[in-house]
Amino acid sequence: MSHSGQVNPVDVIVAKRRGEAHTREVLADFIGASMRGDVADYQLAAWLMAVVWRGMRDDETAALTQVLADSGEQLDLRGLPYPVDKHSTGGVGDTTTLVLAPLAAALGATVAKLSGRGLGHSGGTIDKLESIPGFSATLEREAFLRQAREVGVAVSGQSAGLAPADGALYALRDATGTVESIPLIASSIMSKKLAGGAKHLVLDVKAGRGAFMKSAADARALAEAMVRIGRHAGLTVRAVLSRMDEPLGRAVGHALEVREALAVLRGEARGPLREVVLVLTHELLASAGLVDDRSEVEAALDDGRALERFERWVAAQGGDVAALDRLEIAPDEAHWRASASGTVRRIDAERVGLAVARLGGGRTKKGDAVDLGVGAVLHARVGDAVRAGEPLATLHHRAGRGLEGALAALDGAAAIGAPIATEGVVIEVLR
Repeated sequence: MSHSGQVNPVDVIVAKRRGEAHTREVLADFIGASMRGDVADYQLAAWLMAVVWRGMRDDETAALTQVLADSGEQLDLRGLPYPVDKHSTGGVGDTTTLVLAPLAAALGATVAKLSGRGLGHSGGTIDKLESIPGFSATLEREAFLRQAREVGVAVSGQSAGLAPADGALYALRDATGTVESIPLIASSIMSKKLAGGAKHLVLDVKAGRGAFMKSAADARALAEAMVRIGRHAGLTVRAVLSRMDEPLGRAVGHALEVREALAVLRGEARGPLREVVLVLTHELLASAGLVDDRSEVEAALDDGRALERFERWVAAQGGDVAALDRLEIAPDEAHWRASASGTVRRIDAERVGLAVARLGGGRTKKGDAVDLGVGAVLHARVGDAVRAGEPLATLHHRAGRGLEGALAALDGAAAIGAPIATEGVVIEVLR
């Protein structure tokens, strides 16, 4: 098979079916041909299934990642001081970016981040930011880079020009039952990070009921694969494994999560959300050589520097800083109540996310409108003592729309019983 762009798709499928490793040239030809329409969708689907069954070697996964990253435009952040990025594998009540970005910027890093919108039960960072009146998440390239330089933070919607081959593969994976493959997941995530141009990356890899990876072992395997891809590509990558069995924060829903992020930035909220932010920011900035000690990161959060930077960032993107304390929250309230007295042993994050989606806070397909004002605020966490009938959460809804479905999703989502020992939110750090 010569590197003349004359790739025979059947040869590539058969080679992978036999368990052979592809070279970077073969992958570049094959993916390139598929982007030109010279490989049929059913051939690409057959190849994807062969990858799911046979896997990929580390160097092969790294090559695929680079080919996907090279398929479109790439951001050049080299002129910016300490360009860093963070990626989360998704979760519920996960508002870390909103705190981490201004915190990292306050300590000298540049967070120039292209972010997606939420799908399913996890809200996207862009959706959350758009609950701030006036905030615009559509920045032209020049304005994006200028703001990154001046403010230290710029977050813009992901353009279709970034790793377009990954978008094409992903749409097919979704439709052909080939999503669950560590090489395919890792290369998909990391291709967008390579194209995004940051030199230091921290990965927030979730494990548990509300996460894509349900077990810590699967989450670790994914984290290790992504760290190895980064090493091949010359990035410094660290990964933090954290628990996503119960929602990370107490708020689930866009405006509600922004309100909670603000509480963390103001030093009013302590708990797992703050802890994950501190660990991620410390690992990210230590890898970039900007801080030595975690106490430096805590200081920048506690003394208001991160809050000040958040307000500058919001203002730079057209957001009304004065409106941060009166974000539009859906006006009607209902309660999800404890079915028994005892200790909360489990709160199923996925069910809470699903409940909020049913109120109108989630998308089932791209392009769906989202109600940014609905959501849930948890009053109890795992390990807390509750009484029967006491509210476990307040649901913010609009005139009952989706409320029945939301309460049905929450039915049985909490387990209450004998006291249990609670575990820290961070499982381990991979460097």
